[in-house]
Amino acid sequence: MIFLIPRGRQTRAFLGALLCAWGINVAANAQEAAVPPKTAAAEQVAFELWLEDFKNEASDQGISANTLETAFQDVAPLARVLELDQRQPEFTLTLGRYLKNAITEQRVEQGRELLARHGGLLQKVSREYGVQPRFLVAFWGLESNFGEFTGGFSVIAALATLAHDTRRSDFFRRELIHALRIIEDGHIGAAAMSGSWAGAMGQLQFMPSTFTGYAIDGNADGKNDIWHSLPDIFASAANYLRAVGWRGDETWGREVKLPADFDWELAGLGTQKTLGEWQALGVRRAEGGDLPVVGREGSILLPAGYQGPAFLVYKNFRTTMIWNRSTLYAIAVGHLADRLAGKGPLVARPSSEKNPLRHSDIELLQIRLAALGFDPGEADGRAGPKTRKALKAFQRSRGLPADGYPTREILGLVSRS
Repeated sequence: MIFLIPRGRQTRAFLGALLCAWGINVAANAQEAAVPPKTAAAEQVAFELWLEDFKNEASDQGISANTLETAFQDVAPLARVLELDQRQPEFTLTLGRYLKNAITEQRVEQGRELLARHGGLLQKVSREYGVQPRFLVAFWGLESNFGEFTGGFSVIAALATLAHDTRRSDFFRRELIHALRIIEDGHIGAAAMSGSWAGAMGQLQFMPSTFTGYAIDGNADGKNDIWHSLPDIFASAANYLRAVGWRGDETWGREVKLPADFDWELAGLGTQKTLGEWQALGVRRAEGGDLPVVGREGSILLPAGYQGPAFLVYKNFRTTMIWNRSTLYAIAVGHLADRLAGKGPLVARPSSEKNPLRHSDIELLQIRLAALGFDPGEADGRAGPKTRKALKAFQRSRGLPADGYPTREILGLVSRS
């Protein structure tokens, strides 16, 4: 069935009447629709109604009619985007599995070759922005495999789909305005603006708001092009990192060896000590040598529990987590940068965990901890700070190393208690 939808002032009235005829309750604002669409045709009409309101908002914010027309030509909700947004991973992500995928020997070799090939450009960017070349290449490698995988979705269509969806509509609505502003300013055409299903763009996977805030025209051609131009890509990454606190005279951290009597309560980003203080507590380099004698503070992290590798992380690690708020990502960036500089693999290899915990296992762990009087927060299948704090309390009560790291063994022990 094909509907010829009138344009202009009649559009809203027509769409509203049509939706009401289908038994769909339409609020004054399209985002407040009380009943979800019941058919594909109704869904498309609801989207058209929402899009009309959004275009009015974008116009009020200075987006031209020409940009709106070209950007939204033939745009419709993408079912695949909603599917990916709603999909929950079955298994928890562990350090071993993450590093196995993120830092392959092929990626290390390719990164070293690119570091040498673009050395002049990278040094120029480093002098201007204060970010070391090996880190710029490491971010580039993890975000898009050095530009090979940038996402095949239309950024406008993906963001419009997510902005129309009610769960995180405000966030994606703002990102969509930023994306339109990028087109309006002539940096890229709407058809060429490709990215991930969530709207992350180009070889750096910048969200549109990050682009408008930090993208740089590194080759002075009048455009900030993070899709194709390496001068723009490296300068934009460095500009963003500098803005959020990167220190060009420091590294990210290092793998360390902990003493047998280490106080596990000291592990975590909430505790910072100078390297001299950690040295006095028995912390050493992974190979056994003394820590550097520098006036720098750091925190001990145990991303795979007390039986896995330990890391002493510095300010640049925390800055990396502003780029991506995952400790596993931040460790991967730092370790990849080290490998690009010629360092070897980790001394304490994390287990790949062939039988990792499922999210349902974490939910069961939370339920059991709560039943035992240890408050893990909501039983949501996510081992967040509150769950780890509760797990630490349980481990202390049983005389175990209180690392707060959920394993299948600890799940069994909690379940039997």
